[in-house]
Amino acid sequence: MRPELAARLGENVPRYTSYPTAPHFHAGVDAAVYRGWLEALESGDEISLYLHIPYCDRLCWFCACHTKQTRHYEPVSAYLRTLRTEIATIASLVSGKGRVRAVHFGGGSPTMLKPEDMVALGTVLRDSFDFLPDAKISVEIEPNDMDEARLDALAEIGMTRASLGVQDFDSKVQKAINREQSFLQTKTVVDGVRSRGVESINLDLLYGLPHQTRESVCSTIAQALTLEPDRMALFGYAHVPWFKKNQTMIDEAWLPGPAERFAQSQLAARAIVDKGYEAIGLDHFAKPGDALALASRAGTLRRDFQGYTEDRSETLIGLGPSSISQFRQGYAQNMPSTAEYGRMVADGGLAGVRGIVLSDDDRVRGWIIERLMCDFAFSAIDLVERFGSAGQRLLLQSSSMALNDPLRLLELDGESFVVPAERRPFVRSIAAKFDKYFESGTARHSVAI
Repeated sequence: MRPELAARLGENVPRYTSYPTAPHFHAGVDAAVYRGWLEALESGDEISLYLHIPYCDRLCWFCACHTKQTRHYEPVSAYLRTLRTEIATIASLVSGKGRVRAVHFGGGSPTMLKPEDMVALGTVLRDSFDFLPDAKISVEIEPNDMDEARLDALAEIGMTRASLGVQDFDSKVQKAINREQSFLQTKTVVDGVRSRGVESINLDLLYGLPHQTRESVCSTIAQALTLEPDRMALFGYAHVPWFKKNQTMIDEAWLPGPAERFAQSQLAARAIVDKGYEAIGLDHFAKPGDALALASRAGTLRRDFQGYTEDRSETLIGLGPSSISQFRQGYAQNMPSTAEYGRMVADGGLAGVRGIVLSDDDRVRGWIIERLMCDFAFSAIDLVERFGSAGQRLLLQSSSMALNDPLRLLELDGESFVVPAERRPFVRSIAAKFDKYFESGTARHSVAI
């Protein structure tokens, strides 16, 4: 990649886990609208659930998630009581109207829950919703939390996929991000999960962290590969201290520059692919037989707030503060403040405070952006057949990019618009060309690489 091209494409852009993106949500989509969308679900619908646990017993300085540190368990216990109230309300509104295809526990640190509380939460979900027999249960795991009792609890709730945060194994990097975690700790958890029959394991790794070098990133990748995970996610560290104050603990002088970040990402990706993993979208990798790889090859890969997924449910219901729900009609987000969220869901209320109703133009642009992020391509025929005149308007824009843009961000290959291989690391910047809100928005974003 030529430096001047990297400089032009390596701008600050959204990560496109939704479209329109969350900064463009507004208060017009409130609890009443959210309730209406829940009640409009139909009996044949498949739904996915996301449960947010907004607590950690230690705050990592690199983290940009909605969470808070607590040294005491009582706030967590109180929160779980509130969460069960929200679950009961949602379940009463969707009863008989949808079956659960997938559940994702995120945070924060879901695994800081006491084992008995994790089991009780899993029981409440199954008692409240109609689960499909092959429903997938994924849990984000913080290895420092784990012990035998917690591993047993995750097995008891039916966990089918464990996602472990690794970030980096270098001790200097770990100290700089306040996340000390040895390779042996990680291996112990991986072995413990597998011994309980959970076959699908994902590892999350980061590049662009303070004090990282190409050599240290490659060393971490090599160690991670010895664990033979089914999937790996390789994310660029998003330094957004204006959004997350804990990141002010990281001295920006410690961070690698754009060229170094790009080199780290490419070397790491090459090392993973060389071990037989298939590259999935922008930043995921999977063994050829994994469901994510199968979806990618079939052209059915999706992208949501957890990243790339094979889950094809049209409805995602987010539970907990700041959680975002996705419906055919649009997006609805819960109140971010944990205390205010609790007051809103008391006595059968809903916590939806903002969101957006999708227009026809939003739907076609969102489809293009998702296909670019997942496939680095989209079909002109599909575009027009799916969206009619709205698709035709975007077809003209796409054709102009392919024919006239000197950066060659898109090429026309038969009836498909394709991102050239050397431009694919910058697909977020290419997707932004189809984002009608981007230029007029005031939100600040992380760098594209």
